[in-house]
Amino acid sequence: MRQRIEYALAWVIIKFIGALPRPLARAAGISLGWIVYVLHVRLRRVGMHNLALAFPEKSHHQRAKILRGVFTSFGRQAAEVCLFPKYTRENVNKVVVYDGFENFERALARGKGVLFLTAHMGAWELSAFTHSLHGHPLHVVMRPLDNVYLDRLTRQYRTMHGNSMVDKDDFVRGLLSAMKAGETVGILMDTNMTPPQGVFVDFFGIPACTASGLARIALRTDAAVVPGFTIWDPALRKYRLRFDPAINLVRTGNDDADAVANTALFTKVIEDYVRRYPDQWLWVHRRWKTRPEGQPPLY
Repeated sequence: MRQRIEYALAWVIIKFIGALPRPLARAAGISLGWIVYVLHVRLRRVGMHNLALAFPEKSHHQRAKILRGVFTSFGRQAAEVCLFPKYTRENVNKVVVYDGFENFERALARGKGVLFLTAHMGAWELSAFTHSLHGHPLHVVMRPLDNVYLDRLTRQYRTMHGNSMVDKDDFVRGLLSAMKAGETVGILMDTNMTPPQGVFVDFFGIPACTASGLARIALRTDAAVVPGFTIWDPALRKYRLRFDPAINLVRTGNDDADAVANTALFTKVIEDYVRRYPDQWLWVHRRWKTRPEGQPPLY
């Protein structure tokens, strides 16, 4: 019963915001984000704790300002997701513009597949959606939502224009198949993991258990790893879908060591983006929950 109630509430919110003109929809989404900020004490507590770990040099006021921006960013993205049914290839450029598209084209032309390295940054849901609207559908690795009804709804929105979902339980087989076909896969690589799927690499100078699957697949298939982030640009009043040049992988011949080295390299790319746009990353996630053996918990 609870799952059905949650689904019904989400459906009403999505349809209500989705029926509004874009400026009003964004305002409604941001307002929703602020409501969550005010009501969800645990998320605020986790966010402030994470910011203290990552930015010990910043004041409490500076961290609080960043955290408020996170909820603004999340609310803005939520509104865009509600508006997905209205967006077409002809009008989506009013919302998202490409930046560095040639880096993706160059990587795709190699014919060995493309692995998008991305994170819960800016408007990550818009990344795959916009790319598919422009005729470049991709596979997105995701964990099914606990609520089966909400899971079905989110999959419907994410796959509107040809994208497909790869469940984490079928991670390796799905990625190997996609790379063999020269296709594109998007991977959110900034969530807490547990061994053996995760390895410890530094994130803001703190060991963070991080998925090593992207590195292992890239080393095995020689697929191009292209950083891709959809960042809100306040000057443009639009999102920029930025593709950076493909990353040069570390290859020493030691598969395990190379997997860790490249996972650290990928995590550094994410950290650099978070440092540039701190109010657009999901600080409310317990990123450092899994600790190396013998170290005390951070939460």
